[in-house]
Amino acid sequence: MLKQFLNLKLSQKLSPQQIQLMKLIQLPTQAFEQRLKEEMVENPALESGKDEEELYEKDEFDNNEDDYDDYEGSENIDTEINIDEYLSDDETPEYKLQSNNYSDDDDDREMPFAAPVSFHQDLINQLNTFILSDEQREIAEFLVGSIDDDGYLRRSIPDMVDDMAFTQGIYTDEKVVEKILQIIHELEPSGVGARDLQECLLLQLKHKTPAEYVELAIDILENQFDAFTKKHYEKLLQKYEITQERLKKAIEEIEKLNPKPGGSFDSSSRVVEQIVPDFAIRIVDGELELTLNGRNAPTLHVSKDYQEMLQTYKDSRDKSHSQKDAVQFIKQKLDSAKWFIDAIRQRQETLFVTMNAIMHFQQEFFLDGEETKLKPMILKDIADMVGLDISTVSRVANSKYVDTPYGTKLIKEFFSEAMKNDQGEDVSTLEIKKILKTVIEEEDKSKPLPDDQLADILKEKGYPIARRTIAKYRELLDIPVARMRKKI
Repeated sequence: MLKQFLNLKLSQKLSPQQIQLMKLIQLPTQAFEQRLKEEMVENPALESGKDEEELYEKDEFDNNEDDYDDYEGSENIDTEINIDEYLSDDETPEYKLQSNNYSDDDDDREMPFAAPVSFHQDLINQLNTFILSDEQREIAEFLVGSIDDDGYLRRSIPDMVDDMAFTQGIYTDEKVVEKILQIIHELEPSGVGARDLQECLLLQLKHKTPAEYVELAIDILENQFDAFTKKHYEKLLQKYEITQERLKKAIEEIEKLNPKPGGSFDSSSRVVEQIVPDFAIRIVDGELELTLNGRNAPTLHVSKDYQEMLQTYKDSRDKSHSQKDAVQFIKQKLDSAKWFIDAIRQRQETLFVTMNAIMHFQQEFFLDGEETKLKPMILKDIADMVGLDISTVSRVANSKYVDTPYGTKLIKEFFSEAMKNDQGEDVSTLEIKKILKTVIEEEDKSKPLPDDQLADILKEKGYPIARRTIAKYRELLDIPVARMRKKI
């Protein structure tokens, strides 16, 4: 039996402009500059610099003045010209159906540049120093192609034999592949092509000049690898009947090795992202002073030439099809430029008021620099202060950096939950993590503290925390369990 129901549902949908604004707010300084360049290329109605008619200079950090008066003219365009006179809804201008990204004077110029050799290409180049048959070279290159970026060959020999037969038409057997793999193991960096950590470390040790401690280290990795990884040093001392000093020297040889040989390849050619602070906080006469990076506050205006062109079309008596297309194109570009300028202003204001609220909330920390003075602070605290949505505050905090007298900090690091100390006061979990880290750093490494003892120590310091919470914070700090922190 079918029944009909009337159901009222309230939903909120963001407009395309609101979505674009949220994306702009999320962008850090460098990404914002790139986005600005793209918009300038795509929209000729958007121009940089101040309008010729502008009669005053303006501070780049002032967010309260109206510095975009120059595009007000475009707001009046719709009242000055009847767009319906030129356009109809069922017409689609030709420019929307075409793309032309080239000008007549574009030249196909090739600029020489130095391209670093990739990790895998370097391995293949090294194969040229070995005398190999065509079949052996094909197998060797297949093996090199199967090595991951860390330098490991994580696929089994039978799987690769089958894969070579089905995908490459190379028919071979496991013994041949094993023999070629031994050649791969001779390549640099040492340890490349290993199938697990144990083999990787052994390959590196066997490439070293034989010495007393090197030979002992090889023996430990070959025959007592499990005891070594679990740091059962007493078992190793009994097994080899050696002194602690000799075992320590052998372990030092192992600790010098690289567990990811591929990761260290040509590190100079790797792209290292440069952090550009989006804000700067300084202490001036005992007071905090916040500035927004000037690169986030470009001076833009709407092109006067485009506004004049639209006025020219208004005065024209020729109402041809090409005139309609031109009006549609120009109006769309003018509207887009006006919206983008307004969006940048809103972005500036949002960034500034959000960071200003964070700065005042954490005033004690910014004046002193002591991390234990960071107060518990969640996104809602700041959202309520500035009257913005929590998601907007999150976009500002997650991707922006602030330059402080104590170094450059990721803004989201200032946020933390609250916990009660033994006085019933709210303290930041950041404060507790800092104290926990300090306790672990100062422990006796020959007898590292287990989580229950760490919980007892923090309780004595006034922070009653359960053992499971200690384990959680330790993992967040990327600190291993007590057994793995043990040293001879």
